[in-house]
Amino acid sequence: MVRKMLVGAAAVGATGLIAFGGITVAGASTGGEDDGAVSHAYTSDQAGTATEAALAATGGGTANSVETDGENGATYEVEITKPDGATVDVRLDQNFEVVVIEGDGGS
Repeated sequence: MVRKMLVGAAAVGATGLIAFGGITVAGASTGGEDDGAVSHAYTSDQAGTATEAALAATGGGTANSVETDGENGATYEVEITKPDGATVDVRLDQNFEVVVIEGDGGS
């Protein structure tokens, strides 16, 4: 069940959703290839800004996860399911500028 959160701070519920202001990230506490705490070394503001930048770069969609990332010179990786159903990894630098958008091989 998806729940909308009306708080400015980040919150993680039993549903595995994280809300950043008006943005909800589905499945933000992911399993699979998650590298644990090291891949979640960011503040809620940083995750929210990364999510907004990734969604703007893909023309919308649903953010599935946010992680810190060093691949391709990136600082953040946001997995997005685009409106057409394709899933991509959007890698962003420390200024939240897009480094690369790649098809997500994990889906």
